[in-house]
Amino acid sequence: MSKDSTDPRNWQLATRLVRGGTRRSEHGETSEAIFMTSGFRYDSAEAAEARFRNEQPGFVYSRFGNPTVEMFEQRMALLEGAEAARATASGMAAVNAALMCQLKAGDEVVSSRAVFGSIAYIIGDLLPRFGVKTTMVDGTDLAQWQAAIGPRTRVVFLETPSNPTLEVLDIAAVAALARKAGARVVVDNVFATPVLQKPLELGADIVVYSATKHIDGQGRCLGGVVLGSQAFIADELTPYLRHTGPALSPFNAWVMLKGLETLELRVARHVENAARLADALAGHPGIAAPAGRVPGLLYPGRPDHPQHDLAMRQMTAGGNMVAFRAKGGKAGAFRVLNALKLVDISNNLGDSKSLVTHPATTTHQRLTAEERAHLGIGDDLLRLSVGLEDVRDLIADLSQALDKAG
Repeated sequence: MSKDSTDPRNWQLATRLVRGGTRRSEHGETSEAIFMTSGFRYDSAEAAEARFRNEQPGFVYSRFGNPTVEMFEQRMALLEGAEAARATASGMAAVNAALMCQLKAGDEVVSSRAVFGSIAYIIGDLLPRFGVKTTMVDGTDLAQWQAAIGPRTRVVFLETPSNPTLEVLDIAAVAALARKAGARVVVDNVFATPVLQKPLELGADIVVYSATKHIDGQGRCLGGVVLGSQAFIADELTPYLRHTGPALSPFNAWVMLKGLETLELRVARHVENAARLADALAGHPGIAAPAGRVPGLLYPGRPDHPQHDLAMRQMTAGGNMVAFRAKGGKAGAFRVLNALKLVDISNNLGDSKSLVTHPATTTHQRLTAEERAHLGIGDDLLRLSVGLEDVRDLIADLSQALDKAG
């Protein structure tokens, strides 16, 4: 018996990205409409009362929900294979909401140490102010996860591949440990994208994205999204969002919808470019020598990446992020950055344009020198987000810039 072709859950990935969640107005538009409104009208006082009591379907206020935003949420849920999703004003709003909505004083959070700088602030600085105990572990060491996760652990958090050192963590193994303790697993899946990695299928409970990155894909808008079970989204996350207000703009949601239509195509080109660029630069004399077993250039799709086998088990490709260490320390890294003619210096990523940043002085500058050293974020480290340009031009630009390193 053939599957019901009208059920979006039976559609293939490309169809979900183009058609998922679409709702048309009475005008029959082909491109999704932007409902740029803060509020909504009611036919009667009784209708308003019923809608506020959730006894009648419909929208109340765009801080609570909006038709354009809802289309984006539904399309993301179909893409991720999640029961439900809620959008937020930024990726960090998504991370903060996913954590804060389910934590209270006395709870414990265990997180991988290699996380984005602002996430490290939330977990290491902000949550303890509200009586939440937090423990940071080496995410690649399962023994540390096992030792840290206990009966009071409420949430386990990890990002993989990590920002900016591209550590790859075993989602399934960590999820199994968390499940035994009754804890939920939250995965930041930004670097992998929903095209290359499915954390929910690997045992995670909640997935967060900065939609600002690959989902928009062209550096235009901020946005975030949290995905998980219907019960979590409805009972815990939605009340938190409703009353704290990190709402996604309808216009930004529309931009994200348009971005999703080409996400699979763009990610394929990103990956192709990143793999070829990483191979071309791996032996360049401007890249620092390996430190122990860690190569001077890191790309999960290359066999010399420390967790390459794991990456290829839980990802379908290596992604578009490359990290490398320039000869000459900070001065050498800055010489490389300042010599670039095509690639832009920027702390964003997932853009159609190739972007490079120096994490020690930008995204992770608030960490101490000791903390950065422990994470492998040296003064010589550069993080490259490979874009959609012709890879031959990217190789030429990075090569000539690396000539200036040592």
